[in-house]
Amino acid sequence: MGKPGIFVKGGTAGLTALALTLAFPAASAGDARPKGAPVSRPLYVTQAPIVMLKDLDSGAILFSRGADKRFAPASMAKVMTAYVVLDLIKKGELARDEKFTVSEATWKKWNSSTGGSTMFLSPSEKVSVDELLKGLITVSGNDAAAVLAVGIDGSEDAFVKRMNVVAAKIGMTSSRFGTPNGWPDGGVTKVSATDLITLADRLIRDHPDGYYRYFSLPKLQHGKSPEGKPIIQSNRNPILGRFEGADGLKTGHTAEAGYCFLGSAKRNGRRLIMVVAGMNSEKARRDEAERLMKWGFDEWEGRELVPAGASLGRIDIRKGAIPTVATQAGIAVRMTVPKGYEGGYRAVMRSRAPIAAPLTRGTPVADLVVTPDGLPSQTTPLIAAADVAEGGWWARARRGFYRLTGL
Repeated sequence: MGKPGIFVKGGTAGLTALALTLAFPAASAGDARPKGAPVSRPLYVTQAPIVMLKDLDSGAILFSRGADKRFAPASMAKVMTAYVVLDLIKKGELARDEKFTVSEATWKKWNSSTGGSTMFLSPSEKVSVDELLKGLITVSGNDAAAVLAVGIDGSEDAFVKRMNVVAAKIGMTSSRFGTPNGWPDGGVTKVSATDLITLADRLIRDHPDGYYRYFSLPKLQHGKSPEGKPIIQSNRNPILGRFEGADGLKTGHTAEAGYCFLGSAKRNGRRLIMVVAGMNSEKARRDEAERLMKWGFDEWEGRELVPAGASLGRIDIRKGAIPTVATQAGIAVRMTVPKGYEGGYRAVMRSRAPIAAPLTRGTPVADLVVTPDGLPSQTTPLIAAADVAEGGWWARARRGFYRLTGL
């Protein structure tokens, strides 16, 4: 196998091109398939009306059906709530050990008598954000979602507005939220499989520590039964503990969308994210999720192109203390191809211009677009390798000189 050659060409219009070439083992003499000809994709057959499977490391969509159809996500909406909370924690605007008080009104609205999922909070109980997140994800607590919403923004409605702003910011173009927990709201809350995949992708990339802390707990102990015994509930994830590498995210069930699941699993450093919706039973949902994940790992492989942390050229920064910033692979970049693939590929890095200071390290600033011969392009986000402060007049003058001379 040849080593990748890297060629970087700067662009003044916010575009940086990065070309990579890698020689895989040559095809046999009897293979007359020309370079760039369509490759035979592994076959997957399903009765599920809404299915999507993505390889997070490469951005490759391995399977898609009904991915843009909007439907009610039920408790999968809690993943959006979790993303918002984790984002506030990351920004330092919320602490994990901060405690919120369960109001009488919130308790009456969302206690176990409603028939929905609950972590069995009590009125006037003081609960930490950390514990509420565990209840939100592990046992799908409607009460946990409401207490977080009210504690953060004063009301569920105000928090929902925040959810929609954040959803739009991270690229969920066809989704709308009406509640923090996904409870039926007259058809206001709607998502698509494409948007759910985007949400899971961003949550895992943006908040890896929070993902590992909250999404794979096997059970939750919180509250006491009328007899005074501890209440212990198992995680609702149907493949956690059943499928090797499964570690998130959330189930959902509505009369409209049937039994649904937004799930993820990681094997040998490779992560897949999936959505299955419209199944007619819990068993059908679980079986389809396992079968889809198995197909994704067994029939496709990820070939590492760029190791995690590697620098991939620089991009221009407007109004910055420095004129450019290095891009970096936040995770190992892999090209996803069918097992036994023998073709090559080309890669281009495109910056998300215009990018202006101030800029925080770790912010997505570019995309690495990899096109294997005969397969659709695959896109992996790249991040800024350093903070860039806003520059003064001297920085602007130096930046102008840099763009004129390249020095």
